[in-house]
Amino acid sequence: MNEDNRHLPSVYSRRDLLFNAGAGFGGLALASLLADEADAQTQPPKRKAAKSVIYLYMVGGPSQMETFDPKPELERLQGQPMPQSFGATIKSQFLTAGTPILPSAWKFAKRGRSGIEVSDLFPHIATCADDLAVIRSCVSASFVHAPAMYEMMSGRTTMGHPSMGSWVTYGLGSASRNLPAFCVLPQPEGLPEGGAPMWDSAYLPAVHQGTILRSGASPILHLKPPEGMSGERQRHLLDYLKEMNEQTLTADETDLSARIASYELAFRMQQSAPEAIDMRSETAETKALYGIDDAKSAEFGTRCLLARRLVERGVRFVQLFSGGGPVSMQWDAHDSMPENHGKMARMTDKPIAGLLKDLKRRGLLDSTLVIWGSEFGRTPVSQNGKGRDHNPYGFSMWMAGGGVKAGTVYGATDEIGYRAVQDPVPVRDIHATILHLLGLNHRQLSILHNGRRERLTDFAGQVIEKLV
Repeated sequence: MNEDNRHLPSVYSRRDLLFNAGAGFGGLALASLLADEADAQTQPPKRKAAKSVIYLYMVGGPSQMETFDPKPELERLQGQPMPQSFGATIKSQFLTAGTPILPSAWKFAKRGRSGIEVSDLFPHIATCADDLAVIRSCVSASFVHAPAMYEMMSGRTTMGHPSMGSWVTYGLGSASRNLPAFCVLPQPEGLPEGGAPMWDSAYLPAVHQGTILRSGASPILHLKPPEGMSGERQRHLLDYLKEMNEQTLTADETDLSARIASYELAFRMQQSAPEAIDMRSETAETKALYGIDDAKSAEFGTRCLLARRLVERGVRFVQLFSGGGPVSMQWDAHDSMPENHGKMARMTDKPIAGLLKDLKRRGLLDSTLVIWGSEFGRTPVSQNGKGRDHNPYGFSMWMAGGGVKAGTVYGATDEIGYRAVQDPVPVRDIHATILHLLGLNHRQLSILHNGRRERLTDFAGQVIEKLV
């Protein structure tokens, strides 16, 4: 027998056992509290999550070689077929083997203190280089517009899955009682090929569906009550309608619940939305910053300014399209890179730079994640002499604000900009990173649908830690 234990009783009473055990648990608890306090003193403060997203979606697929991924090797190989060393024949819609290499139509230069290379196509965005985190190694699963758009916005190449904006509002809820949590600002000429599934809520509650705001002086229809309808009478009618709907409402009728909520939101929007979309309070200097004083950029600049006003008032997700309708109004440069990209850049360059600068000076950039991207990029070989075909094997996106590591470049394509060869970034990694920046865990943000836990990132997705 151990000499130190010989005076202990051979049998403990219940009181002795509880006292000794309790004192032990108390010691463990105290040690844990002290450890937590020490950790709090030694660990860096937790990063604040972004509160909202502005997704600047460039419909049609801008060329990485003309925007954010310089490839001087294209100059040397100009006019030659793509060397076999860069892989198998390009699988795309229209190209055949032997199509010649096409150099960039614009020159690149190092910008800002970070030295990020941005092409002359974007002289205004280039002044914001130190705020950008450029991803040069994005990859997607399809070279066809609509399926690639569905993947970029919902994580799948087929319709019927919730869009990113719907997942974000599902995870974060609404920060405004008087405006939709998810707003869509399309090009006035028409919608992208992907259409409404790009902002659909699918099997998430219908309240998370994107709300379209039109271009022009009246983005939201029917903001004024019907003529002769007083606010008191309208409120009475809505209360009665809500009561009648709730009498038949069952637990699984999400569409009816969403309709009730939409009636209530519409009533509140009549009071608040007119102020949100009224640009008259903006100064001439601010409008000029967004390019609204220039006929070529005025329309897109107005929508960028509206996006800022919306997130300023609590809207969680703004999906803003550049391109839609006819091919001539998209970044789909099959015929001529200089003509197509030159026109689209003149419409968007100054407004996007103005948005970043305005958010920054108002203290909103840290809480607003701005994303620039598309469904895929373009090929290093030519099409029709001066154009480029679709390329999902390596293309560029960028993010700014919202906790991203500004002034950085992540990943790389090969010497001609065809394939991602360093740190390839599939779409699900992009989604996981966006949700992470918003304080959401992509593995935990899910919903049970048809007996399966569905997520934006499905069964994959990794946060790109070097961008955070």
